Amino acid sequence: MFKPWEVVTKLEATNSRLDKEAIISEEILQFDSGESLYIQEASDFFNGCSLALDKLYTFGVKQVPVKKEDKGAGLEYKQFLVLAKELNTRKATGNYAKELIEEYMNKATKEQWNNWYRRILIKDLRCGVSEKTINSVCKKAGTPQYSVPVFTCQLSHDSANHEKKVVGKKQIEVKLDGVRVLTIVRVNGTVEQFSRNGKQFHNFQHICDEIATVTAKGQNPWGVDVVLDGEVMSNNFQDLMKQIHRKSQVTAQDAVLHLFDIIPLEEFLNGEWNKPQHERSEMIQSWCNANNLKHVEALSWENVDLSTTKGKDRFSEINKQAVAGGYEGIMIKDIDAPYQCKRSHAWLKMKPFIEVTLKVVNIEEGTGRNAGRVGALICHGVDDGKEIEVNVGSGLTDAMRDDIWVMSETGGLSSLIGDLVEVRADAITKNQDSETYSLRFPRFKEFRSWSGNPDEKL
Repeated sequence: MFKPWEVVTKLEATNSRLDKEAIISEEILQFDSGESLYIQEASDFFNGCSLALDKLYTFGVKQVPVKKEDKGAGLEYKQFLVLAKELNTRKATGNYAKELIEEYMNKATKEQWNNWYRRILIKDLRCGVSEKTINSVCKKAGTPQYSVPVFTCQLSHDSANHEKKVVGKKQIEVKLDGVRVLTIVRVNGTVEQFSRNGKQFHNFQHICDEIATVTAKGQNPWGVDVVLDGEVMSNNFQDLMKQIHRKSQVTAQDAVLHLFDIIPLEEFLNGEWNKPQHERSEMIQSWCNANNLKHVEALSWENVDLSTTKGKDRFSEINKQAVAGGYEGIMIKDIDAPYQCKRSHAWLKMKPFIEVTLKVVNIEEGTGRNAGRVGALICHGVDDGKEIEVNVGSGLTDAMRDDIWVMSETGGLSSLIGDLVEVRADAITKNQDSETYSLRFPRFKEFRSWSGNPDEKL
């Protein structure tokens, strides 16, 4: 039988995932031993792991001292829980919290404190074990009651892999190049911030203070604990990253939280809120409009119907604005979809792109699986005074490759030469060996005057 801190030491001593899982499995087996002491020790271990790994169970302390002297009669786990509760509920803060932590540290043995209790309080067991590791073992052992809540939020898919879903009524937003921040606002006035993976941030106190001011006890407009989903931006991205990773004393004083979603904390923990996207976005917009906040604002959006010509044209305009603004991309959101704490097709991300109109000057046979059919369209044209020469193969369907090649072999190629095509790309790039330009990641969009069906040309 091992004490919880001894189990942590064993886990720390091996780099093998299988060994770590075996050690955790051994602790689970203690519950079936029939020995009450074994059961208690195992229970304390899993409960402590949950306190340390549950991202939303926080203690409000940035630093916890290391015990240097091996003094202290020992601290029972149930006694430590009193300290943990005082810190978690914020009954103990500031200097009182420091004094209380020191009092309990003095009671514990050096090994107890440094290898167990302190690691719980700093939210880092430092033994290469995550909530996923514990939950994997618990699932195999059939003991889900000892699992640890997993912190996750809604994530997007790449639209390039799901082009068929880029249709219908969508909510369009620019994708900011910042830091994803989930802000938890509780009815008791507490405001905390986390990364998308559950790492607690202590970097943007000015933002937390602003939110706390307008959501003070009795003034929370939602009436429940909520999660505000957004992105923190700064004019100096490098300083922002240094601040996040604490690699210097640099502080991004101009950091602003751009909010784009909201979900009650209870639903967040359950993994889903059925309120549709457009209603959630309106909630955020209304709240930001009602409060004159300096460092918090709602991310603007626009609803467009991508199944209509008008909607497609408007989307192109938004894309041009994204390119001009230097944004990381565009978000395409299903206006009726719920918030789901997972990677969801309801959110699609798309890189901003340029579109140019070029002339087909020739075709090139493909290689490999495209041998015996069109590999690329050789295109030429001028855009914004830049002469562009590029081979465009990506975006052509297999049917187009076959049909156009057949058309060329039956003498119909001459009718293709000179046709205008719309080409989408990430950027226009200068050719090193000539005065001409090319395109970064060019992909065929459509012919200007026909569908690509050779029957229309012959």
